[in-house]
Amino acid sequence: MWNVILLGLVSFFSDISAEMVYPIIPLYLTSVFGATPALVGVIEGIAESLASLLKVFSGYVTDKYHNKKPVAFIGYATGLIYKVALIFANSWVGILGARAIDRIGKGIRTAPRDVMVSESADKEQMGKAFGIHKALDMAGSSIGIFISFLLLKNAGENFAYKKLFAISTIPAFLGLIMFFFIKEKNEHSAVLRRKPFWQNIKQLDRKLKLYIMVAFLFTLGNSSNTFLLLRAKSVGFDDTSVILLYFIFNLTASILSIPLGKLSDKIGRKKLLVSGYFVFSSVYLGFAFASSQSVIVIVFVLYGIYTAMITGVERAFIAEISPEELKGTMLGMHSTVVGIALLPASVIAGLLWNGFGASVPFLFGSGMSLLAALILLFFM
Repeated sequence: MWNVILLGLVSFFSDISAEMVYPIIPLYLTSVFGATPALVGVIEGIAESLASLLKVFSGYVTDKYHNKKPVAFIGYATGLIYKVALIFANSWVGILGARAIDRIGKGIRTAPRDVMVSESADKEQMGKAFGIHKALDMAGSSIGIFISFLLLKNAGENFAYKKLFAISTIPAFLGLIMFFFIKEKNEHSAVLRRKPFWQNIKQLDRKLKLYIMVAFLFTLGNSSNTFLLLRAKSVGFDDTSVILLYFIFNLTASILSIPLGKLSDKIGRKKLLVSGYFVFSSVYLGFAFASSQSVIVIVFVLYGIYTAMITGVERAFIAEISPEELKGTMLGMHSTVVGIALLPASVIAGLLWNGFGASVPFLFGSGMSLLAALILLFFM
C-alpha cells in the first residue's frame, strides 16, 4: 500500500494547488469579467470536454507501452502550467484557455495513475486502495479550499486573485517531487501488438459496458460544481462563505472515502454505486428547493457523502472487471465518456438557469441521477 500512499500524496499536493484556485474561478469570472451563469457553464463544459478524448488515449498508451509513471507525471506537470496561464489571463477567453490546459493535464494523468493504484493493491483490497487515494486527494482539496477561504476572508473586496494563483504553484511543484519516490510495476518492457479495444468491444464484460452507458446518462445531469457555488451565493452566502461550504464538502468526502471503500470490498460495488446515485438525486433536490442557508449546508455535506460513495468505488469496479491488457484503456474510456457528457451537461444547466430559474437545472440533474440508479438496480 506504500505506493498507493505515495500516489495519494501526489494528488494531495496537486489538489491543494488546484482547489486553492477552482472555487475562485466562477467568482473571478462573474465579478471581474462580468460572466453570466450560462457563460460559466460554457467555459467549464468546453474545458472538460476538450480533455475527455485524451483520457482514453492516455489509457491506451499506458496499456500499450507500460509507461504509466512518465505519462502521469506529464499530466500533473500540466497543472503547474495552468496556474501560470491564469496569472497572465486578462479576459474570460484567457481563463477558458487556462482551464483547458488544466483539464488536458487531468485527461493525460487519470488513467495511468488509476492503473498504478490498482496494480499496487490486492483484488480483495481494491476498494480500500482507491479509498486511500481518494481520501488523500480530497484532504488536499480541503486544505487548498481552506487556504483560499482564509485569503479571501482577510482580503475582502481587495482580494488579489493573481497573487493566489502565484501561491498555488508551490504545492503543485511539491506534488511533482513525490513522483521520484513512486515505483512503477512494469513487467513487460516490449510494446504490445494487439487490436485496438474497439475491435474487441463485444468481448468486454456486460456490466462494464452497462456502467459506462449509465455514467454517461448520469453525467448529463451532473453539471459543473461551479453551479453549486453559484446556487449557494443565490441563497445569501457571500464569497468567503461559499468557499467554506466547498471546504465542508471536500472534508466530508475525505473522511468517508476509506471506510466506504472498505465497505465496497465487503458488500460489493453495486450496492454502493446505486446508493450513491440515490444520495446524489437527493442532493440536487435539496439544491433545487433550498430556501435557507442551513439547507444548503446540509446538502453540501450530503454531496461529500455521495462523492465518497462513488468516486473511488467506481474506479475499483472498472479496474477489477476490465481485461488486464485493457485496464488503462477502460479507465480512460470511462473518464472520456464522462468528459464528453460534461459539455452538454454544463451548457444545459446554464441555459436552464438563465431561462427558467436556479432550481430547474438541479431538478433535471436529480431526475437523471434517479434514472441512473434505477438502471443499475434492475439491469446490472
